[in-house]
Amino acid sequence: MMNFTQLFNITQIMKLKLLLISLLIISSCNPNLSEKPDKPNFIIFIADDISWDDFGCYGNSFVQTPNIDKLSSEGIMFSNMYLTTSSCSPSRNSIMTGRYPHNTGAPELHTEPPLDMVSLAQELKNSGYFTVSSGKFHMGDYVRKGFDLIHEGKKITGLGGEEKWVSSIEERPKNKPFFLWYASHDAHRDWGENDFSGTHDIEKLTPPEYLINDNSTRLDLANYYDEIKRFDHSIGEVIATLKKENIYDNTFIIVMADNGRPFPHSKTRLNDQGVKTPFILSFKNGNISGKTSSLVSSIDIAPTILDFAGIKVNQSFQGNSFKNLLEKPDQPFRNYVFAEHNWHDFESHGRMVRNKNFMLIENNRTQFAHLGPLDALNSESYFSLLEKKESGEISEIQSEIFISPRPKEEFYNMQNDFFQRKNLINNKETQIEINNLRNVLSQWKFETGDSNPDEITKHWYKRTPGPLKARNNLDSSIELLKTPFHGIRGEFPGVSNNATQINNKGPF
Repeated sequence: MMNFTQLFNITQIMKLKLLLISLLIISSCNPNLSEKPDKPNFIIFIADDISWDDFGCYGNSFVQTPNIDKLSSEGIMFSNMYLTTSSCSPSRNSIMTGRYPHNTGAPELHTEPPLDMVSLAQELKNSGYFTVSSGKFHMGDYVRKGFDLIHEGKKITGLGGEEKWVSSIEERPKNKPFFLWYASHDAHRDWGENDFSGTHDIEKLTPPEYLINDNSTRLDLANYYDEIKRFDHSIGEVIATLKKENIYDNTFIIVMADNGRPFPHSKTRLNDQGVKTPFILSFKNGNISGKTSSLVSSIDIAPTILDFAGIKVNQSFQGNSFKNLLEKPDQPFRNYVFAEHNWHDFESHGRMVRNKNFMLIENNRTQFAHLGPLDALNSESYFSLLEKKESGEISEIQSEIFISPRPKEEFYNMQNDFFQRKNLINNKETQIEINNLRNVLSQWKFETGDSNPDEITKHWYKRTPGPLKARNNLDSSIELLKTPFHGIRGEFPGVSNNATQINNKGPF
């Protein structure tokens, strides 16, 4: 006969078995419960050609970005997140590999890293994440093996990949955490019809001071803002889906861009309008909130995501995790950020370093004016600038893009010159700070294997416009040759130093 103790133990075991059976039944009925709560999900929303100050939450009073603005209030906003370049594919590859463009082996537009380059997507996939790229790809074959699914598309409404954003979440395997690279085609030129065309009234817009305040430029800017509105709407649909699926709290969300707005003075430049990106990070389970003005580089994004995922950071990643910064936004992170500009339609070689208070830009092809990329040169905004230049009605700030030869160096006080207008390179009072950044930049180039080849890639397009043609006696148009007249690659920066094999992080 069993004693009381034995009977009690048997009863407890039976209760435990019944509890386990009940949990299994509940789990099978509710697939959301089978997800691993200890592994956060990750989404990177990356816009195409949007400057840091073109969201409402960053102070732009004209653009309409309600979903992004709300997300910023639920997370943390970065005011000094710097890209490594203001050029699409080199910037995206830099984010995905956590490496500087000359270290990826793809420092120029439309070039690809070698197939053995390690990517964030591959590291996450290898660790059990379900990985999806949806939208603009533009990175290369090396990273394709890192994605379970890739939805590509052209910039046509409904066919650009964004239409798969919601369904990719709804149809995901429910027993895996996920990484979603959601790359919008907005707001890249050419402008096209979309559901938000005409959202922004040109009569209520005021162009930035480096553009002409005329009807053509305001319409150009309004179309740009309409595309940002579409990007914002797509984000809103995804967030609503995350909440419906009850996975919003455990999803680590980033909203950013790959380079500056596709206007003169911005895209392809090494100033803040070119290489500083809006950057909003939301992760409710991480109790992240507030604002940070600390310097951070886009090469730090991949190590941070891997850190949160509990994955060891491969030595190939040159960036550092800023996980601690998210817990204490007021603390400093980097002492320096670096950026580079190489061929993007036209021959160029420039380097930038910034610390908390100052920025130094090095121009290594001083003979060329900084007019901008081909899409900016074919814009109404550029036509207006050129027309005012020819009539002598252009301001000093607006005419800056036409300066040739360029100064070899530019130096700016970031404490009071927020848009880098006053070059202090010859100021005797700042020579100590100038020499300090010169030394840091030289150290970075040496340690990361950067180089300045004599025979780099030349202009692929003519930059001299054809004759101005009167249009309604007010506007003007320019005939620019869009067919490449050169089309041959030169030596890439870093090749002579085998920079793809260098993992040195440089000064931090």
